[in-house]
Amino acid sequence: MTDIVTILSALAEPTRLAAIRLLWDGEEHCVCELMGKIDASQSRMSRHMATLKIAGLVIDRRDAQWVRYRRNPTLSPEVVAIVDAVMAALPKAERRAA
Repeated sequence: MTDIVTILSALAEPTRLAAIRLLWDGEEHCVCELMGKIDASQSRMSRHMATLKIAGLVIDRRDAQWVRYRRNPTLSPEVVAIVDAVMAALPKAERRAA
């Protein structure tokens, strides 16, 4: 398991938190979709997704020129509970934005 500090640090940045909100549905999302919904450039999105991947929160799959991301299906129940708690603590307007 990735350490808790790495996970919380990854979630502390607004762009990464926005990406996790979108990916937490369990579906696969193209980086182009994330870029559009979060209003981030490709290079910025790639950097943030790399951080989420290092934290173990997401996995990726290359699809031609795009990369598709999804929630890591092997997350421990404890990590899922942490992310769920962080998202539950967000103001309702931010939770709906995803």
